[in-house]
Amino acid sequence: MRYTFTAKDAEGHVKTGTVDALDRDLAASILQRNGWVPVSVERETSGFSIEREIHKILDRVTQKELMIFFRQLSTLIEARVPVVSSLQAIAEQADNRYLQMVIKEVADDLEDGMSFSEALGRFPTVFSPLIVNMVRSGEVSGNLQKSVTFIADNIERNYLLTARVKGALFYPGFVVSVAIIIGFIVISFILPKLTVMIKDLGVEVPWYTQIMMSVGDFMNAYWWAVALIILGFIGGLLFYARTDDGQKEWNYLQLKLPVIGTLLRYVYISRFADNLSALLASGIPVVRALHIVSDVVGNVVYQSVILRAADEVKTGKTISSVFSRSPEIPPIVSRMIAIGEETGKMNHVLDSTSRFYSQEVDNMTRNLTSLLEPVLIVILGIGVGILVVSVIMPIYNITGSIQ
Repeated sequence: MRYTFTAKDAEGHVKTGTVDALDRDLAASILQRNGWVPVSVERETSGFSIEREIHKILDRVTQKELMIFFRQLSTLIEARVPVVSSLQAIAEQADNRYLQMVIKEVADDLEDGMSFSEALGRFPTVFSPLIVNMVRSGEVSGNLQKSVTFIADNIERNYLLTARVKGALFYPGFVVSVAIIIGFIVISFILPKLTVMIKDLGVEVPWYTQIMMSVGDFMNAYWWAVALIILGFIGGLLFYARTDDGQKEWNYLQLKLPVIGTLLRYVYISRFADNLSALLASGIPVVRALHIVSDVVGNVVYQSVILRAADEVKTGKTISSVFSRSPEIPPIVSRMIAIGEETGKMNHVLDSTSRFYSQEVDNMTRNLTSLLEPVLIVILGIGVGILVVSVIMPIYNITGSIQ
């Protein structure tokens, strides 16, 4: 391994550089044998690596991959395989190149004497604060295997919850996207050809048909400009949504959407209850657990509510008192948490809350397609009706009168 060092010579001159050694102590002894007094010796970190950054972009670590990683690690630890050896074995068979690099670096850090939680904490984009703190709890309690299994279960529940929502929204999203693309093509290229007959005959047409003809002519001439404007608008929205202000507005808007807003509320409440229960069961203090959960709940509205609860718990108040004043939290959740605080069985209450809202999400996602189908049919029917009434019917009437 390579270590960076700062050392002084016999005259007190400072020198910096790198040295290859098996461990930090050996690196220090090499410097001493060469007449240098070590000031600091640290293992050289990867720093900026073009290869790693490329794989970070192309091979983003998914929740499913993390779940598999911790499942495998739990199995190997349970079989009494050393953690470093377990990490090296998992890295060799990892398909994700970036995750493979991360696991290898974590294994190297462990060999250098760093704790497992500290090594994971060096990669906050891969391992969330919740994961790091649960691993730290396992290290302190001496039951790392249980904590790793707990993490795998927690990631799996969150992954399945998110996957159900995405699966339910995929169909309506696909239908709307295809309808918009087909509508753009019809108005830009097909509609102008249909209205050629009306123009050639020079007959008087209703005002709404004239509007459709004008729109078709404009789109046929400037479709590329309209396409660029639409793509620029979508790109601008996506860029703004990545900013702090844009993310806040999008999170607020999500909760106000009909049907989908209710579904997302249930997702965030289930995620909050599940993650807080896992942290409290691991022995994490309540205030610290609330701060961690606020980072992983996935919505700034609920994040602010949870952080307010953490601040008030510091002053001796309760979580339920904050939740009862927050319209984003259903009254039943506030009452259940109050019962948990009074009886000292917060974990059981949170588990029950998480299971209840997870089941509600499951029911809603199964029914969401059937709920949205009539809305989609109406919207598509209106679009087809406008085209028929504005263009097809006048053409049919004109040809009929000619006969």
